[in-house]
Amino acid sequence: MKALIYEGPSDMQMREVEVPVPRADEVLIRVERAGICGSELSGYLGHNSLRKPPLIMGHEFAGTIAMTGSAGSRFRPGERVTANPLVSCGRCRACTTGAAQLCRERQLIGAHRPGAFAEFVTIAEKNVYALPENITMDEGALTEPFACAVHICKLLKPFPTDRLLIMGAGPIGLLVLQAAQTFGLRHISVVDINEERLEIAQELGAQTARNVSELAEGAYFDNAVDAVGMQITRQTCVDHINPGGRVVFTGLHEEASMLPVNKLIRSEIQVTGAFAYHSDDFETALQWISEGRVSLAPWTIHAPLEQGGACFETLIKNPGKTAKIMLTINDAEKEL
Repeated sequence: MKALIYEGPSDMQMREVEVPVPRADEVLIRVERAGICGSELSGYLGHNSLRKPPLIMGHEFAGTIAMTGSAGSRFRPGERVTANPLVSCGRCRACTTGAAQLCRERQLIGAHRPGAFAEFVTIAEKNVYALPENITMDEGALTEPFACAVHICKLLKPFPTDRLLIMGAGPIGLLVLQAAQTFGLRHISVVDINEERLEIAQELGAQTARNVSELAEGAYFDNAVDAVGMQITRQTCVDHINPGGRVVFTGLHEEASMLPVNKLIRSEIQVTGAFAYHSDDFETALQWISEGRVSLAPWTIHAPLEQGGACFETLIKNPGKTAKIMLTINDAEKEL
């Protein structure tokens, strides 16, 4: 099968590799759409410790069942599916108390295991979800990043009247915006230096600015989300949160940042990280997508798998008014 292989910093190559064989409790998925994630951009540049070459990346995907493992499956070949790419042990305290994303043995498809930038990928059958008929393959692949946004908003525990600040208008920031709107929030501001990405946020109903100081009403918020992960964006969230407010850090750009801890203490500001999602968040994301509550379709572009390396360069250097690039794979039926 064809696969896009990460072979080192800024080096992606198309290769022929063996089709993976599913284990007894796994399924083989014929990939049709695979989205490029921001974490994969840092991996491509060699800045992400999880992604070591040679590697087939890709964890946002949708396709059809090609084969099931010997243990049997609730799926049949040809069924349209997406999958939660975080595979956990299912036995530890985190897994049994609703936080499987924190399992010490977790493995991510596209990082610890071969991913979906290929014609076929295997994954545990328990992680696979059937796509409702009204969901496109693009939307199926969008379920994974939207699950991250759902999880972030659950951690915020927002009231509909809260004012929310989102630092970063990349895919996660834009999806947090839509998830927050589904939670009932209407006063949402998005800050980014990319004017074209800000246009997307504005079209989705947010107030936008290149700097928090440009925002109205004193620029203080009840909740804040940093979807970038830099010192300045993390600091800005803390600087502009009301006493008793909540800040969620989800961007992973910089390893460490200095924060005004005394202010956090004196103002009882709650600060938490948000990593990935639980299966409940994934299921909620899939349901909300099926209900038409979220879409990046107007700002999504498509490219064949063979152009994946060029797509990475585009997203890093000049994404323009593009929220997501979907790699198209297996548009025509392929025999195993």
